Parts: sequence; C-alpha cells; structure tokens
Amino acid sequence: MSHRAAPTKVTPLAPDQAAALARDGYLLLRGAVPEAWREALRAAFDAGVGTSDQWAVPRGFGWRHALVDLDPIVQRTCRLPPLLAAGAQMLAGPFFLSQVEGREPLQGGGHQPLHRDGVGSRAVAALVFLDPYGPDNGATRLVPRHLDQGLANRGELDEAVSLITTGEAGDILVFDADLPHGATRNRSGARRRSLLLNFMPERMREVQESCRAIRNVRMDTSEVFVP
Repeated sequence: MSHRAAPTKVTPLAPDQAAALARDGYLLLRGAVPEAWREALRAAFDAGVGTSDQWAVPRGFGWRHALVDLDPIVQRTCRLPPLLAAGAQMLAGPFFLSQVEGREPLQGGGHQPLHRDGVGSRAVAALVFLDPYGPDNGATRLVPRHLDQGLANRGELDEAVSLITTGEAGDILVFDADLPHGATRNRSGARRRSLLLNFMPERMREVQESCRAIRNVRMDTSEVFVP
C-alpha cells in the first residue's frame, strides 16, 4: 500500500520581503540562484531546446522553448527556500509545483500584451533568469498590486503604470499570476533565457493532473509544500 510523503514545511520570508510582496504582489529575489548552479541551468536549457513538434501544443512564434523539468538542478532551483517562501505567503495553504519549462524571446520577438494568468486559480508564477535581463532583451514588465487594484475593478490594463524588470542572471521574479504582466520585445537579440514555473494550491491538483500531457509535464509533482 503506497502513501504520500509528509508535506514539506516552508520557512517564512524575511519580514521586509513579506511586506513588499503583500504590497506589490511580486518580489524580485536578487541573486537567489547559487552562482555555482547557473552554468548548469543554462546548459540544461540549451540541451532542452528542440523543434516545435516536441510540444503537445504549438508554442508561440518569436520564442525559443526548452523542456527542462527532469533536470535535477532545475528541480533544486524550483525548491530554493526564498522562492518557496514567497509561494507559501501568496497561497496561504498547501501547494505544489505544477510545471517548469524554459523560455527565451528571440530577436524581434517576445512582446506580449499585458495579461492575467489563471484568473480565480490563485496561481503563483516565477521566472528564474539565466542571463542578464532588461528592456533591451525582452524582460518581463508588470503592474504592482497597489497600482493595479483600481484598474482591476474596472477590468482595465494600463501600460503606463507597468514596470520593466532589470537585473542579472540568478535573479528570480515571483508574482501573483493574476497580476498584469507580459514580456517585452527582444530588440537587441541578446540572450535572455529563463525558467518559467508555477505553484498551484493543492485544491487545483486534480485539474492540473488532467492536463499534464497537454502541458508536457513529465516530472513528479506529488510533493506538497505547506506554510
């Protein structure tokens, strides 16, 4: 008779980080990925890049995509304590790692309209940056929660109040997936590899498991994290 392992207890965020996340709906974890892991993560990304037919659902034009979810360093990165702590604060209950994949905007590509993901599902998204990122190579922009609240009530998305993230390889941007966000255009053509991952509340597990194949999820997602 099989049984699920005991839930993994998550250490809380530092008070200043917790306050910033509660106010803004996102948190930029500077240098969160150990430097010794970064080259291995870039190698995992590049090794995972293939042709469009490797995906069950066609991926967007203007992007390079990579299958990375079975790589052990990728899995360790998804479990970095500050990242899990941010997810625990936003989800406030048991949650799990739903998926992780690699994405990189190609030169001239990458621009996305501001959008909200998973409305009502309370998903948490995170981008692990593997290269320096900024407005020239397709960095993500988003609208902080305290600026978005009035717009959300009117169903509006306002580019004028969006902020473009900038930083270095090893940074992690973690945010409420319902926050307006979107990548910018990679004008320079400089590499901007990242890992995109999602944490979901445990109550969404059945729904997520039912579409594993469509999402190309190959990894074990059984681990449960608790605040």
